[in-house]
This record gives sequence, C-alpha cells and structure tokens, in this order.
Amino acid sequence: MKKIVVLISGQGSNLQALIDAQQQGRINGIISAVFSNRSNAYGLVRAALATIPAHVLDAEDYVDRASFDLVLAQAIDRYQPDLLVLAGYMRILSPTFVQHYAGRIVNIHPSLLPKYPGLHTHRQALENGDQQHGTSVHFVTEELDKGPLILQAQVPIFPGDSEADLIQRVQIQEHNIYPQVVNWFTEGRLEMRDNAAWLDGARLFPML
Repeated sequence: MKKIVVLISGQGSNLQALIDAQQQGRINGIISAVFSNRSNAYGLVRAALATIPAHVLDAEDYVDRASFDLVLAQAIDRYQPDLLVLAGYMRILSPTFVQHYAGRIVNIHPSLLPKYPGLHTHRQALENGDQQHGTSVHFVTEELDKGPLILQAQVPIFPGDSEADLIQRVQIQEHNIYPQVVNWFTEGRLEMRDNAAWLDGARLFPML
C-alpha cells in the first residue's frame, strides 16, 4: 500500500478530508505521518485523533531555509513516502527539497490557477468582480503555484458574498477533489512527465 506524508501549517481541514477518505476506503494508501511547521496547528490534533504520527519542526530553529528543508526531508524520508501532500502548508519549499521529491509532491491552491497564485485569493476574486472562483490541485515544482495542473473545481460567486462565504464554498470542493487526486496517484493512474500531469496515459493540462 502506498505511503502518504502530509504537510500542514494550520487547521488541517484538507488533512481531515484525506483521513476520512482513507478510513472510508476511498484512498488506496495510508497516511504514514503528518508534519507541521507550527506547534499550534489544529491539524496536529486531527492527526493524533486518527493515531497518525505527527511532528513539528520550527523553521526558527534553523539558520536558513535550506537547513530547515534538509532536516525536514530527512525526517520525512524515515517514512519512505510514495507521495507528499501539501495541505495548507504555508512555507515556500527550497528547490533542493522540491527536486528531492520531484513528481511526488502535490498541492491544493484556492484559486483557478493560473489566476491568483500566492495569498489572499478569495479577496482578490471578490475585489475583481469575478463570477467564478475555485480551487486547483497541481504537482509542485520549483516555481510557486505553477506546477502542472491535475484537477480544478469551480464555484459561483454570488452578489453580497463575503470572503468567509467564498472560503467555505471553495473548501467544500477542496475536500471533494483532493482525496480523489491522491487516490489517482496511489492507484498508479497519475504521474508527472513532460512538464504535465497525466491520468491513465492522457495529458490533463499544459504546463502553466
């Protein structure tokens, strides 16, 4: 069975969606460990409740990003993961770290990439008067939020929506599509090659 390691920084709602999917048999794999860069991340509680080993590494304990990522990779590698899942992990990964797990890291981003990479995506969508917003799952490369797209889900933006309204609507879709993508990978159906994501031998999206 494929081994999954999840990286978090906060509430861990997508981690919970993955835990639920695993427990329901919707992921052909096992979450072997959870890592957080914040000791107060509620996702650590979620991991503990599911009896998943959880670890905290504080970047402030290291002299630079490269040193931190080296120790993080060494800790992750003890679990021999087949897939690394970023679930609200709020640190930019060093090129060396990304290269070490090339083709084995996925991320979920709260926008319809290539629109709104980075932070405050919901606010930007509202301020720009967009009628649609959504979420994207992509392979992680060295360029922030620009790895090969795997799957997207759209949600409507209604008149009078607040940022909280939009966040909640998008998260529902995140919790649907992220376990699906993880399962594709653990079943051997999904891969990254030629700067694109491929599912069942068919190219999904071009490189952003």
